[in-house]
Amino acid sequence: MQQKDNEGVQRHTIALLVENQPGVLARIATLFSAKGYNILSISVGETLDPTVSRITLVTEGHPLIIEQIVKQLRKIIDVIKVLDLTASGMDYVERELVLVKVSARGEARAEAMRIAQIFRGNIVDVSPETFTIEITGNEDKINAAISLLKECGIREIIRTGKVAALRGPKSLKISGGR
Repeated sequence: MQQKDNEGVQRHTIALLVENQPGVLARIATLFSAKGYNILSISVGETLDPTVSRITLVTEGHPLIIEQIVKQLRKIIDVIKVLDLTASGMDYVERELVLVKVSARGEARAEAMRIAQIFRGNIVDVSPETFTIEITGNEDKINAAISLLKECGIREIIRTGKVAALRGPKSLKISGGR
């Protein structure tokens, strides 16, 4: 899950619980922008408690930079909880969804169907000229599917940000409930 290059830069998946209020996401984005950090992917949605949203974001940097990011996220008033899943030492599962619109004429039509089947994808839209294929999986699976679909003629790619959950009985939740 953790990727390093020669300079010690690592990708980290960070999970946050935040107040479900206007402007929270903007404050988080402003923090990243002001400090010169980059968000590689972000996904946001309500939790079981409609007053709380969960954000999963992926960023990269040296370990000290990631530590600073986590500390600064915790200082944002609407942030309830922050967990750097990558640095936590806990196992987690992550998934991403992609919609890929490909050309579907002649041989490309059959090839796109085969690739979708191999990657357990679903064809969610069909026209005489195109297929839109939905594929869910980890980043490597998504990238491999896209690489093969390029031969069919990709017209458009729409990727979600990663979502991630701790494996087993542990959960990112508010202590004491709400």
